[in-house]
Amino acid sequence: MTAALTSFEPPDRDQALVALAQACDGCRRCTLGGSRLQVVVSRGNPSARLMVIGEGPGAQEDEQGQPFVGRSGQLLDRMLESVGIDSNRDAYVCNIVKCRPPENRKPTALEMAACRPWLDQQIALVDPGVILLAGSTAVEGLLGIKGGITKLRGQWRRGEGVSLEGRWLMPIFHPSYLLRNASKERGSPKWLTWHDLQDVQRRLAQLTAPL
Repeated sequence: MTAALTSFEPPDRDQALVALAQACDGCRRCTLGGSRLQVVVSRGNPSARLMVIGEGPGAQEDEQGQPFVGRSGQLLDRMLESVGIDSNRDAYVCNIVKCRPPENRKPTALEMAACRPWLDQQIALVDPGVILLAGSTAVEGLLGIKGGITKLRGQWRRGEGVSLEGRWLMPIFHPSYLLRNASKERGSPKWLTWHDLQDVQRRLAQLTAPL
C-alpha cells in the first residue's frame, strides 16, 4: 500500500472514522439525506483485512443505523461464517450510499457519485487488502462497470487508482438475489457464491501468512 493509505495509527484512524460518521450524518450532498431516518455508515472491525461493500441501506438498516442487518445481511453473515469469516470480527461492512433510497430503489449515478468521497475515505482509513463487492450496484458504484453480475462474479480484479491501488476486489451475487434463488445445487447462485467466498478466504490467508 502507499504511504498515504497506511499513515493512520489505530487511535488516529478510529477518531477519523468517528469524525467521518458524524460528517455523513450531516451530509446533504444529495436528496437521500433528507428522506432517511438514520445515516448508515458501517459495522464490523476497522482493523479487518476484508471490506464488504453493498448497494445501500434498506428499511431495517435505516431503522437500526447499521448495514446488512436485515434478511440479506443475515444470509451474508451465515455464508461468510461458513468459510470461517465472522462479519463483525473479520470484516468491515459498508455500502456505496450511506442513506436509504426511497422504496429501496437502486441509487442513481448522481447519488453514488455524491457519496463516493465518503467511501474513498473509508477505504483509505480501513486499508483492506480484499474488497468484496456484493451485487452489480456495488461494482458500478466503485469501479464504474455496468453489466450483469453473472458475468462479473467470481473474477478477481486488481484495484487501480488512488483509493484502490494494490487491493484485490471480488464481485459476488447480492444476498437479496440469493434469497430469491434458494437452491444450493451445483452451479446455482448460492453454490457459486459459496465457492467465491472460499476463494476470498484463501486470498485473505495468503495476505496474512508470515513471510
